[in-house]
Amino acid sequence: MSKSLKVAIQMDPVGAINIDADSTFRIAIEAQARGHRLFYYTPDKLSYREGRVLARGWPIELRRVKGDHYTLGEETEIDLGDWDVVLLRQDPPFDMAYITTTHLLDRIHPKTLVVNDPFWVRNSPEKLLVLNFPDLTPPTLIARDLAAIRAFKAAHGDIILKPLYGNGGAGVFRLDENDRNLSSLHELFTGFSREPLIAQKFVPDVAKGDKRVILVDGEPVGAINRVPQAGETRSNMHVGGRPEKIGLTERDLEICARIGPVLREKGQIFVGIDVIGNWLTEINVTSPTGIQELERFDGTNTAEKIWQAIEAKRA
Repeated sequence: MSKSLKVAIQMDPVGAINIDADSTFRIAIEAQARGHRLFYYTPDKLSYREGRVLARGWPIELRRVKGDHYTLGEETEIDLGDWDVVLLRQDPPFDMAYITTTHLLDRIHPKTLVVNDPFWVRNSPEKLLVLNFPDLTPPTLIARDLAAIRAFKAAHGDIILKPLYGNGGAGVFRLDENDRNLSSLHELFTGFSREPLIAQKFVPDVAKGDKRVILVDGEPVGAINRVPQAGETRSNMHVGGRPEKIGLTERDLEICARIGPVLREKGQIFVGIDVIGNWLTEINVTSPTGIQELERFDGTNTAEKIWQAIEAKRA
């Protein structure tokens, strides 16, 4: 057993999580089993003061008991620079609040190991890192300009349009050849946000599922398939997608062989990529999920692999 580490977890409120699906919960339970000490805080409790990066939160103990899955110790403020590991695990939206936490955590990393590396989380958001691999992805457009989106749609006919920094399937629209809503959707999105949109050529294989492939320190460990409900384009589990057991194909392994070294080099220890048919659509580095489903289907303990990678880096 490696030495006990002091581990702080930056995450969304722990009371609201689904202990049967939440990846952070599984990673934390594994840390406890390995003898590591846990401290929990929410992103709004992170602060910078006179050269130090501080977090106000609680020592925490977790257990797999529905409705009684955690016990908090006494609220206290810690200096994250004195800790071994910070797990950066809050969900998007990837907004300025999120980006600010990565700037603050940058100041303690790598002396305190932040997982995933906050510099590259900030500079590799889910729908942008894929742009490094245009030959692996469906035709893609990032634009705010309606004329540019119209031209892309005219070229490809059937497209998916979504907010560039969204997550969990929110605001994802399929616009096929007969669609008449592009202008209205553009008006809606640009009315409440200054951010661009992302469009991708629709991949019909999504009916068979959107595969989540999990990589640990650049190596693929397994995959789950997320199948959309009937009449639904989106397969995210947040919106009723059904997880199913599935293996890795030759194409999945080819994609992982291309992107794995880049992820490892950028300190992205736990990553979930989305593959539809033969195409890579997203590289999720902010707060990927799917490890509990993978463990149920394949018996693969991804959390153990994540801790082996972290402990090796700390050693």
